[in-house]
Formats: sequence, C-alpha cells, structure tokens
Amino acid sequence: MGDEQISPALTGLIIENQEADPMTEARHGQRPIPRFEPINREQMVMRVVDVEQLVEQDHPVRAIWEFVGRLDLSSFCEQIRAVEGERGRPTHHPRLMICLWVYAYSRGVSSAREIARLCEYEPGCQWLTGMKVVNHHSLSDFRVDHGKALEKLFAEILGVLTLEGLIDLERVMHDGTKIKACASKGTFRGEKRVEEHLEIARRHVEEMEAQSDEDMKGRVAKARRRATREKQQRLESAVEEFKKIRASQSEARKKKEDIRVSEIEPEARIMKYKDGGFAPSYNAQVSADRLCGVIVGVGLSQSPTDYEELLGSVDRVEQNTGKLPVQVVADGGYTSGNNIHGMGERGVDFFAPVGDSLTQLKQMGIDEAFSRQAFVYDEGTNSYTCPAGKTLSYKGKERRKKRWRYRYRASAADCQACPFKPQCCPKSTRVGRSVMRSEHESEVESHAAKMQTEEAKQIYKQRGQTAEFPLAWIKEKLGLRRFRVRGLIKAGLETIWACVTYNIQQWIRLRWRDQWAQAKT
Repeated sequence: MGDEQISPALTGLIIENQEADPMTEARHGQRPIPRFEPINREQMVMRVVDVEQLVEQDHPVRAIWEFVGRLDLSSFCEQIRAVEGERGRPTHHPRLMICLWVYAYSRGVSSAREIARLCEYEPGCQWLTGMKVVNHHSLSDFRVDHGKALEKLFAEILGVLTLEGLIDLERVMHDGTKIKACASKGTFRGEKRVEEHLEIARRHVEEMEAQSDEDMKGRVAKARRRATREKQQRLESAVEEFKKIRASQSEARKKKEDIRVSEIEPEARIMKYKDGGFAPSYNAQVSADRLCGVIVGVGLSQSPTDYEELLGSVDRVEQNTGKLPVQVVADGGYTSGNNIHGMGERGVDFFAPVGDSLTQLKQMGIDEAFSRQAFVYDEGTNSYTCPAGKTLSYKGKERRKKRWRYRYRASAADCQACPFKPQCCPKSTRVGRSVMRSEHESEVESHAAKMQTEEAKQIYKQRGQTAEFPLAWIKEKLGLRRFRVRGLIKAGLETIWACVTYNIQQWIRLRWRDQWAQAKT
C-alpha cells in the first residue's frame, strides 16, 4: 500500500485473522501443520459413467420416452435420406428428437441452441441421447419440417389418452389467447416503404449474384447470398400480404385504415391485449376436454377476434378424435348468429353468454324499456312494431363481418311526433328509430333463452377452470409467451409442440406416476 497509513481498525482485523489462521498457528509451533487435498485443474480426468443411473426411475424423462415409444412415428421417417446399404451419415431417430423437444418444453426451454447445450451436462438430456450432443441445426429443422407428421402425432396421442380414460368429449371448453410473434412493432412499414425496400433488395441480390467466389471466401459468399435472397423473399411476401389484407376489407375500411405489415414476418398482426397494450401476435385457439383437461384441438390464426374461430376449432376436434363433442362451452366473444347456427347444424349443444347491450344503449341515450327486445317482429309483413305501436319497415341489408344484417326503420314523422322520443331515440333528428335483425335472429333468441336457465348457468360456471387452465400452463410453465419461429405455419407448429407437451405432462400426472408406484410395490 506504499506510504499510505492503515487504519487501526483494519490493522486489528488483519491481526485477528492471522491469529485465527491455522497455518499461522502451526508456524509458531502451537499445533501441527494441517494437510489439505490439492486442487489440480490442469489434469485430464477419465471417468466411468453409468448412463442408465443418470436419472431416477420416476424421472419424467423416462415417462416421456415410454409414452412416445407407444406411438407410430413412421410419418417422421418419410423424409429421411440415410438408408441402410447406402452411403451417408445416419440421422437421429424421430423418437429421440420428439422426446428432446417435449422434455425441453416441459422445462420451459424452447431454444434449439439451449437444448444442444443441455445435452452436454443436463442428466435428462444426457440419458435420452446416451451422452451424445445433438446439433442445434438438426433440432431446429426437426421442429418445423414435419408439419403433417406432427398433426398426426397429436391425434394419435389423443387416441392413447382416450384409451387411458382421460377423454370422453361429453363437454369441451374452448378459449383463445394471443401469443406474441417473433417480430417487433418497429418492423412494420407502409406499402410504399415496403415496395421501396423490395426494389433495393432485388438490386442487392443482383449485385451479389454478379460477384465471383474469388471476391469472397466460398462459405462467406454463400451465406451472404442466402441472406440477401431470404430478405428479398420476405419483402415479396410482405407485398403479397398487403394484397390479401385489402382483398378482405370493405371499401369504407380501405379508405380509413393505414395498413402496415412487418418486413421480417409479414403474417403477424398487431393485436390488442387485455392490459391495453398492442404487439405483433397470433391468436391461439385451444379446446380442452372437461373430464381431465386434456387439449383435444389447437389452431392458430391471424384474426384479432375470437368469434370467427369457433366453428373451425370444433371441426379440428372432430378431425383429431374422429367425433364431435356433445357440448361446447365458450365465453361471450364466440357468441354470434353464425356460430349458433353452425353449431346447430353440427348437432353440438352450444353454451355461451349473449352480450349485454345496456352499455351501448346508454351511450346512445336510449332507455332500457326501448331496447331491441321491446320491438315485436311480424314475419308476415317483415316489419317491427315499436312499444308506441308505430311500424318500422324493412329498408335493406348489409354485410358485416361475414354475416348479413337487416335494417328496419320508422318514419321520421312518426318519431318526431311520438311522446316517447326522448327515451327511444333522443339523438335522431332527421330520421326515425331503427333496429337491426341478424341473419339467424330466431336461433339467437332461442339461445339467449336457454342461457337464462339454471342448468346452462351451472354448465357455464365450469368453463374457466377447464378452458383457461391449459392456456395458463402453456404460458407460465412451458414459457410460450413469444414464438421462437416466424410465420403463421411455423408458429402453428410450435403451438402444437406446446400442446403435445402439455398432454403428455397430464398423462404423467394422472396415470404414469400411479402406474409406476403400483409396479414398484
């Protein structure tokens, strides 16, 4: 410390520590010098490892390996090029790759690179691979290269769980949740800017193709050319996405809305969350069986609303299990005339609350006594009669959100002279009161009456604990709050991987542990 002074307190501390040091005491002859085990970090160690003893007998990784071994994995083998009797490096068995991904998702790991690192030291992964390391490229490709095979695997898992008595399809609870896309909000651009960037990318690709491999090292040249081509393809997909969005919009909406698309993930959509925030996302739809909470249907869409996804979700349940559920329970976001009609055509008993229109009435200044339900419809004359006895005639129809609505309106003279105008239509000065009739009005009314029964109310109370539990599990325990892959198709496959993991975990919890305990005794 040079000439600097040491404080008396620090000096006392140093002296105290020296006096407590056994080596110091030994040097002063107070006691024998102790002998310690040396640490040599420069040596090479060879160690015998019993791979079978890396994990306990009741470790979940053994259950995953056992369950996947029951399934038919031939669909995953169709793309394998390495065959017996031919040259080429052998590939990893699909059973191993599936188990690695399921085990990783069960631990909240969704990165291929992280799984490759886990194979070097994590006992469960070491047990699966036999102490070998699986390349992260192989893991990443396997996750997204077997779409049809993965869907078949999901359906086959449901077949096994049905035989185990975990699924009966008597009552299916349906719900949706938004999962963030890989892209960020900063990658969204307008159509003009995307076209400008596309033109720049095309010129860049032409320049890269014109360069010879002598200008750059071979591998570097290939990597740069591949990157520029991929960027061009993404921008071309973004331009096509603009066309799809405009084709699905009405003329009035096209004029109002400023359309923006992500340059790196064109299929992502900006969606609103319950906390009021907005983020590029996809809409995941999950159907869970009431008996044990097993997921029997899963899908992913670009739609920010839920009501358009119900019928397709029910069809997916039938495709996965071979039959339709007896009952389907959903929240009010799925209630619409089209859904009620569609479920009736499929023979499915549908339970979902009908939206309350009181809030909208208050915003319009209309008294509850003059709500839509207070107007009486006459099918013979195709008209409505208001509580004051005036007639609302048919004025035409309009297309809104893939369904037809029919408008009926009273004459302005009748409304202006009516004593109930302040309660019925206080804000209408030039036209009379109007009401809308949906395409499936009678079915909606019957559905609303059914939902007022005590039986329907008790059934609907069961929805939250079954429908929301799998979504919470997938987000909290499996960590699927943001997709690792880009694009609707690949993100949809990652959603299926999460649901496969969830279902196997429920089998482990409800069946395998009890079976293992009984076998042990």
